[in-house]
Amino acid sequence: MVGRNAPACQTCRIPRMQNPLRALTFALEKYPEKVAMIPIQELAVESARKNDKRDAWVKLAVPDEIVKGLRGSRTEEGDLVMLVIVPKEVSQRSESLIVLPGEVR
Repeated sequence: MVGRNAPACQTCRIPRMQNPLRALTFALEKYPEKVAMIPIQELAVESARKNDKRDAWVKLAVPDEIVKGLRGSRTEEGDLVMLVIVPKEVSQRSESLIVLPGEVR
């Protein structure tokens, strides 16, 4: 989640001064060919819903380079890897030719 109501990331190694949303927007605008986007359903190996004893979880099968980047040393800054959620209604709007008031195209 990104935005005002997003939970603080406790385990991220992103410097506090860097804005992940700004980095993602910049990358998509200026270097779209370098951004990899994979639907999480394609990576999910196992999952479990939340219950009284534990939180919900998802086990993902990802390339080794991503794992190395996540588990690297804290002094070494790697690629920015994040989970982005595009709400269904926003995804559907992207296909529409009708521009609603307040919408920028």
